[in-house]
Amino acid sequence: MPRNNRNRTVVPEARQALDNMKFEIANQLGVNLKQGYNGDITAKEAGYIGGYMVKKMIEQAERQLSGR
Repeated sequence: MPRNNRNRTVVPEARQALDNMKFEIANQLGVNLKQGYNGDITAKEAGYIGGYMVKKMIEQAERQLSGR
């Protein structure tokens, strides 16, 4: 049975912007991220980063939908 890989970028042009957002949020949270493999951070730290990324993306989408 083929695996459904959900870790693909739907809009490849957005890759750099998402990476920049990830590093900005990690910096704000005090999490030391480096380019490449970050297996040394905790699942809790990774979850915080991902959660804040989703929160910011939802806020941006809501602003766009409201016309602001």
